[in-house]
Amino acid sequence: MNAPNDRKYTESHEWHLVQGNTVTIGITKIAADQLSDITFVDLPAVGAAVTAGKAFGEIESVKATSELFSGVSGKVTAVNTDLADHPEWVNSDSYGKAWMIKLQTTNPAEVEKLLSADQYNKKFPG
Repeated sequence: MNAPNDRKYTESHEWHLVQGNTVTIGITKIAADQLSDITFVDLPAVGAAVTAGKAFGEIESVKATSELFSGVSGKVTAVNTDLADHPEWVNSDSYGKAWMIKLQTTNPAEVEKLLSADQYNKKFPG
């Protein structure tokens, strides 16, 4: 499955849906498939500061535990608390109901450093 064109991407497989200064972040289907069955997602609290290129949480699967990274800096405004009860959504709907956090970006120019869908799809053909 190709990554949707309405988002930006990191090389560590996080997608960023940018709507003004609000950025919704999740992981790509490629990452979810590589991890296999997701069993737990550890996310920051609302109000937490997130820094571009730094880990903001962890995701666990039957295979491994991996850190989650943001491509932009900001303050967390919403957390998908449903993932605590439904981590499997990351595997079944990684671009939809498995979004992880929303943040208010403090440096909108960081968005320009992220990969476009075309760049991501070429680098990581699914």
